[in-house]
Amino acid sequence: MSTSSAPVADGAPRPQPAADGPVAGPRGAVLVLADGTVLRGLAFGAEGTAIGEVVFNTGMTGYQEVMTDPSYAGQLVTFTYPELGNTGVNDQDLEADRPHVRGVIARQLAPVASNWRSQGDLESWLRRHGVVGIRGVDTRALVRRLREGGAINGAISSDGSSPAELLERVRSAPSMDGLNLAATVSTAGPYRWTEACRADFDTRLQSRPEQPYRVVAIDFGIKRAILERLVAHGCAVTVLPADASLAEVLAERPEGVFLSNGPGDPAAVHGGIALARGLLEQPDLPVFGICLGHQILGLALGGRSFKLGYGHRGLNHPCGAPGSVEITSQNHGFALDPASLPTDRVAITHHNLTDGTVAALSLRQQPVFGVQYHPEASPGPHDADHHFGRFVSLMAQRR
Repeated sequence: MSTSSAPVADGAPRPQPAADGPVAGPRGAVLVLADGTVLRGLAFGAEGTAIGEVVFNTGMTGYQEVMTDPSYAGQLVTFTYPELGNTGVNDQDLEADRPHVRGVIARQLAPVASNWRSQGDLESWLRRHGVVGIRGVDTRALVRRLREGGAINGAISSDGSSPAELLERVRSAPSMDGLNLAATVSTAGPYRWTEACRADFDTRLQSRPEQPYRVVAIDFGIKRAILERLVAHGCAVTVLPADASLAEVLAERPEGVFLSNGPGDPAAVHGGIALARGLLEQPDLPVFGICLGHQILGLALGGRSFKLGYGHRGLNHPCGAPGSVEITSQNHGFALDPASLPTDRVAITHHNLTDGTVAALSLRQQPVFGVQYHPEASPGPHDADHHFGRFVSLMAQRR
């Protein structure tokens, strides 16, 4: 039997019977989870049905960057901050040409967009890009469900589909385990990236060496902010698709190779893992991986990855090395198993201080390293920007 979660005094959801049938009203919406939970609310954005993995993001800012981050492909994102849309949308905060989230779950949608950078309102932007949303639901109760039971498939629908029909579709949808979503979001062909900063108020490091460092970036779902930080640190970046071969990479005569972030199960990105193994056979070639790229490095070294219960998605995750702590921006649902990494070759340099998972690794005898979090921090704190400088320094040592 499907249930509807109603908030009670202590904040816990209380299952109640829910009548099956079409959603009432032209702008009504329903969220159906694979465990039979039904949450009713109001629709915003596009009309339709979106099915994907329901996750949550704890950031207080940056909803537009989150929605356009290709790493969120295949997911319905619950925003824990109680209001969305108050700053509108603008072209400078795009991490890709379009949103990559499949759906958006919010407590409240701001009726007015008010910000000096705003170029439009969130709802119209989502509608234009075909993204389905639901608002007016108890997001605190939903997040509690996800924290206790783990990420789960679900459906947002505003087209009149019945909960029973949606539940059947949700339960037949594939889980995130085993999905190679990087192939669905990668660029179709190579291109150059030259822009260092879209916002003129960004006061972070801008380095323009006379001879920029030639970097090949493998696009598993790369964010524009990462490309910008590479350029800002003095790199000339060529972006290649996720299925690029070792020969294609080396044909660019790179001084360094970057493995990008991206969505889905890292163990399913077989081509990327094979490429990373080939890169590791170039003993003096600097390689830097972020998020999915970091996981691909670990897998290429013989490690294993595993799915986290509900992932790390937010802007204030503490990660530490001996004697230092960085407050980091994170978005990942998988992690590397530390016991599976070869200790004679790999050093785990940083841990997530919340749950102890691997946050960064480095090779002992090669200029290769990866970080699980997002040092470009768009959105988020800039504590970890120095990792881009580290990558450049490794290339500088080999000129």
